[in-house]
Amino acid sequence: MIHTAEPKISKTARLWMRRWLILIGVMVYAMILVGGATRLTDSGLSITEWKPISGALPPLSEQHWEELFDMYKGTAEFRLQNFSMDISEFKYIYWWEWGHRLLGRLIGLIAIAGAVVFWSRGWLKHGWAGRFAFLIVLGGLQGAIGWWMVSSGIGETSRVDVAPYRLMTHFCLALLIIGLIAWYWMQLGLSEVSGRWSKWSVALMAFAVVIFIQMGSGALVAGLDAGRTYTDWPLMAGEFVPSRYWMSELGLRNPFENIAAAQFNHRMLAYFIGAVGVVLLTKGVLSRREETNCNIAKPRMHTVILGIAILLQIFWGIYTLVHVAPLSLALIHQGIGVIVFILAIRSAFKSWSYSSFS
Repeated sequence: MIHTAEPKISKTARLWMRRWLILIGVMVYAMILVGGATRLTDSGLSITEWKPISGALPPLSEQHWEELFDMYKGTAEFRLQNFSMDISEFKYIYWWEWGHRLLGRLIGLIAIAGAVVFWSRGWLKHGWAGRFAFLIVLGGLQGAIGWWMVSSGIGETSRVDVAPYRLMTHFCLALLIIGLIAWYWMQLGLSEVSGRWSKWSVALMAFAVVIFIQMGSGALVAGLDAGRTYTDWPLMAGEFVPSRYWMSELGLRNPFENIAAAQFNHRMLAYFIGAVGVVLLTKGVLSRREETNCNIAKPRMHTVILGIAILLQIFWGIYTLVHVAPLSLALIHQGIGVIVFILAIRSAFKSWSYSSFS
């Protein structure tokens, strides 16, 4: 058993830092959904420049709009796919990408401003300065990876969309950030940061990692447009294992670049996660948490909630698939998936922590 404990920090400091974290967390969640909409509307390549400061201002004249549209016309996406697009259609995709980038800038400003205020008040003690600095560095890295992703579709390669690998990397880093925010928020809800890694808490954290991998797999499916290719269920084009699961010319790249393989693997991992979800749901209903610190024993509701959320996500994923993944259904599927990931982290945290919430 590993035990960690840190001195208490003031209740006022914990309260305001938790409020700051929840605000950033909600904004990151919105950022993930807006990013999903940007991908599904093919808007991500509409802005062909990276201007962190001046790019915050939208086009203010028709001449500026024409200039930006001309730059977009130089992309492979326009030449091969959107060659009939007019400027009004361009404005539609431009606003999605501009809003996505603006939200990222706002998150960065709020994160840095909050950390500076907390530091000036002397609240960032006992390792919290390092934790918050790490979050801010990850946020900056996310912006850089976002541009690295976009650059794969605007001339760096011959692709008409962003590279699926880079899309998956961008999405997974966003998941990591929101997962850390959730963990820090829960830590600050304790009277002192303390916990014990038992076999059960390690198992739950490992399960959260599996869900993280599944979410990354879903981003790969989205990047390959695999969710709109095999839209029957429970079979794939009438087969359990699709005949095109392995393409010899792709070799070891099949799991990452083969549409059939990407979707099949995503389905199989979902079934495994669903089976674990049923176990967690059953265990949460039947078992009782050991009495600690004079608390009355009660059902492990965190595993019950997690199990229900997993089953809901699977059913919604199937519903989205058979309806050929329209924007609204696909965004809900992505949104529920992020919630499932956060709930998995919450279950691991509750099994790790033993101090009562103050």
